[in-house]
Amino acid sequence: MAVNKAIVIGQKESFFIKVLIKKMEDGRIQTKYVQNTVDDINSNINDADIAVYYMDSGELIEASILRFIVDTLKDKEKKLILIGDPADTRFLSDDIPDDILYQVLPRPLDNDKFMSVISEFFKKSSMDEFKKSILVCDDDPNYLGLVREWLKDTYKVSVVTSGLQAIKWLGKNKADLILLDHEMPVTTGPQVLEMLRADEETRSIPVMFLTGKSDKESVLAVVALKPEGYFLKNIEKDELLEKLGHFFALQAAKNG
Repeated sequence: MAVNKAIVIGQKESFFIKVLIKKMEDGRIQTKYVQNTVDDINSNINDADIAVYYMDSGELIEASILRFIVDTLKDKEKKLILIGDPADTRFLSDDIPDDILYQVLPRPLDNDKFMSVISEFFKKSSMDEFKKSILVCDDDPNYLGLVREWLKDTYKVSVVTSGLQAIKWLGKNKADLILLDHEMPVTTGPQVLEMLRADEETRSIPVMFLTGKSDKESVLAVVALKPEGYFLKNIEKDELLEKLGHFFALQAAKNG
């Protein structure tokens, strides 16, 4: 069973932070206090699933520290729970993107409420609810299995073997990206893309084509359809993960 891990960041390890850490440890969450310095945060963030920032009354977080926390959490796709007096957290929360800020809780802290919030986070995390969702559509089951194996540790991956299955799946589920086989029988990749773009519910979902043809004419035919990108099917795992990571990072930057 995976161990749930968290860090609690603060100016100093106050009595209230010690009580909070004890409560989390009793709830089987491996927790460590981290001082609000770049070095201390940087040294400990990799081992945590979530960061909790506990602000003492009247505390102000230095702009450079807040920016470092936000950038680091965004880069590592982690969440933040912010605890403090409402007067202190009100303006800070405006500077923290919604995809990072999981919850803002007021002081004095209701420990039971906090434990309910963080337990809900770990439950959602165990169900991959915070991972980007990728739908892979390809008529080759062996290739589908390979791509799913490559991506499953980083993304929430679903697979279908035809364009019509993809349309049906998208009627009930949401995807952050579709990897779509260009050359499929019955309903081709371009036909599927046309159907997606014609539907209000799916037209904004990014689509990248998968193609086994690397000649100039075939590549130009793919690019002419204006997908968000394309991958040759002989791409290696590390390169695919790198390019997908770059794509989602650009998306995040574009959205805020």
